[in-house]
Amino acid sequence: MAIRKKRNSSPLRVLGEAPRLPDSVTANLFLNRELSWLEFNARVLEEAQDPLVPVAERLKFLGIVGSNLDEFFMVRVAGLKQQLSGNVSQTPPDGMSAAAQLTAISLRTHEIVAEQYRVWRNDVAPVLNARGVNLVPPSNLSPTERKFVNDYFTQGIWPVLTPLAVDPGHPFPVLRNRSMNLAIWLQNEADHLSQSETIAAVVQVPSVLPRLVPLSEPGQPYRFALLEDVIAMHVGQLFPGFRVVGCGAFRVTRNFDLSIDEDEADDLLKTIQKELRRRERGNAVRLEVTEDAPTELIGFLRTSLKLEPDDVYRVGGPLQLADLMPLRDREELASLRDEPFSPQPAPPLGDADDFFKVIAERDVLLHHPYDPYQDVVEFISEAADDPNVLAIKQTLYRTSADSPIVRALIRAAENGKQVTTVVELKARFDEAPNIAWARVLEEAGVNVVYGLLGLKTHCKVALVVRREGARIARYAHLSTGNYNPSTARLYSDLSYFTARPAIADDVGALFNLLTGYSSPPSWQRFAVAPLGLHERILKLIEAEAALGTRGRIIAKMNSLVDPQVIAALYRASQAGVSIDLIVRGICCLRPGVPGVSDNIRVTSVVDRFLEHARIFYFGADGLRHVYLSSADWMPRNFVRRIEIMFPIEDEALKARIVEQILEVELRDTAKARHLLPDGHYVRASKKLEAGAALLRSQVHFMENARERARAEVASAPRSIAGTFVARAKPDSETAAAPTAALRLSVAGAPNDAPSDVPPELPKAIVNS
Repeated sequence: MAIRKKRNSSPLRVLGEAPRLPDSVTANLFLNRELSWLEFNARVLEEAQDPLVPVAERLKFLGIVGSNLDEFFMVRVAGLKQQLSGNVSQTPPDGMSAAAQLTAISLRTHEIVAEQYRVWRNDVAPVLNARGVNLVPPSNLSPTERKFVNDYFTQGIWPVLTPLAVDPGHPFPVLRNRSMNLAIWLQNEADHLSQSETIAAVVQVPSVLPRLVPLSEPGQPYRFALLEDVIAMHVGQLFPGFRVVGCGAFRVTRNFDLSIDEDEADDLLKTIQKELRRRERGNAVRLEVTEDAPTELIGFLRTSLKLEPDDVYRVGGPLQLADLMPLRDREELASLRDEPFSPQPAPPLGDADDFFKVIAERDVLLHHPYDPYQDVVEFISEAADDPNVLAIKQTLYRTSADSPIVRALIRAAENGKQVTTVVELKARFDEAPNIAWARVLEEAGVNVVYGLLGLKTHCKVALVVRREGARIARYAHLSTGNYNPSTARLYSDLSYFTARPAIADDVGALFNLLTGYSSPPSWQRFAVAPLGLHERILKLIEAEAALGTRGRIIAKMNSLVDPQVIAALYRASQAGVSIDLIVRGICCLRPGVPGVSDNIRVTSVVDRFLEHARIFYFGADGLRHVYLSSADWMPRNFVRRIEIMFPIEDEALKARIVEQILEVELRDTAKARHLLPDGHYVRASKKLEAGAALLRSQVHFMENARERARAEVASAPRSIAGTFVARAKPDSETAAAPTAALRLSVAGAPNDAPSDVPPELPKAIVNS
């Protein structure tokens, strides 16, 4: 049965653009969004440059830089090129035209890529070699290795290859996005053909074969070759009668964004599946090629792909460094990795036999990955098996490949419960897995809907409805991050459990809005986009501005782009409000501008885990108003997505969020960077006096979690203490998981860690 998107005629379909920017706020008060994202990726690269970061982790950050750039080009650069070709004159608040942005992007990206490969050649690769992990070029193969490679090519590679000639009778092939290929320059050896005449050919490097080809026996120092090098050594065998005069590996990045008219799509699932196949062959936007490729060959590729000279990136090392990530987990590099960390048991759920009883008695806050995400999984799993649970409703934006949460929802449906999921098919780069999950869920009897036309459902909400004697109780889980246990080990997010009736009413109303034809309700506690979240944020900022110097704002998010919010923050700063912004990625606000933003400070923390939570604190003359949200302060979140912001009302939890999370991050001097008015960032450590102690907030959070777990074990009865110890032991999956959380995700860009990037290498772009 086809899954059809619900058509909704609710007022949500009538959406206006954000209000016009006040004339008093000029373009020079805004930083360019795309260039700001590139500076974020440069901060990721700083982690690869840092000699204090273990070398295996520096390799990881090099891979993240490359993955981030992939998504940035596929979405953001592709969009600018479309604007240019379509003569679209729309300019961002900073006033840069599409052409000016593309020029600046190319200049900065070439600098970043050059530094990325310098770090690989000079800092990372030599240490790997010294530890017995050696990438062997064809010229350095021993006779034994050369024989092995020859046999492997003949028996395991050659049958898979398809040589593609390029001439008037054979047009340049349409190569898949981000595929690895070889370009070959050939001369015919026949006597009647001039030796100076050359022809071109392309060989696609099979993605079905491992790119890392091991050359050594187990137990010996690990030597490996790259698959494209092995093919290049033997490429002449694919063209008998021709002589290879030039060869180079290259990689094409294409426009990878979806273009869907939902009003014309009778079956959204089938429409998206068709679009996914099409976008693999979108217009080329970038060419990466090894620096040893002949100049004539590079020119041929650029012309064939219809690219400009600035779109070509010659690299001094292996293309797609993210493919080298498996090296990080080799035993030879064990001492060059971060110390493993396992989430610690988190009271009061750590030893709870009945989650619902605990949540009924008090609100619960979890700080992932320091507190276990397993508690979220068990909340849904316990609901699936509890005979008193009548219904489960949940949104799914991104989840893991083998999701225990989805399995629990299926089990709940099979147990006869009313189960509803809102699956977002348009979660960028997760469209295909979400389509697969939607089919599996529907086949199990789950009510699967896709939300509202024209809007992405980005909020993270679950509701459990339970019969308790003569009453019906409702339990909610709200989060700043996705229902993805894999990325929850790598992303820093907050989970909130509550049984408060007002919150439960709003959650129920939200699901009725997403699944039915109801008009937007009035919300008791929620602020919902696009039904007033933007206006609510502006009013909260204006309320602080009205207090003048008594006002206080701390806001933590992934991206700050919205011009109206930025203008409101400028007005608050001019009124004397003290403002601290913790913005991981894009920030279009200029802090420290005299007379405009003197009272605004912007901090970005880039470290082992991806900072992903959205937390907003408004001091309100000494009162604590703390909100968590699924939304960054970006136009798309306010206008084109279903988002929520909700208050934390428990005073102890407010204190924990403000004093033990926000203020700790603001004191970070090890991994924090501060934004300057010109758009550059400076490390907080550079401002310290010589010999001053460094505070690394993520290490502080890890130590606090361990100390809390130790204290719980010490104070618990013997039988319960055993439970804590068991849950505190690192499992192999968690201990081995890479620690970087950076899709450090594309700039809003690009999103919340797409599933086409393996869990070991989350992206760092800003699309969450």
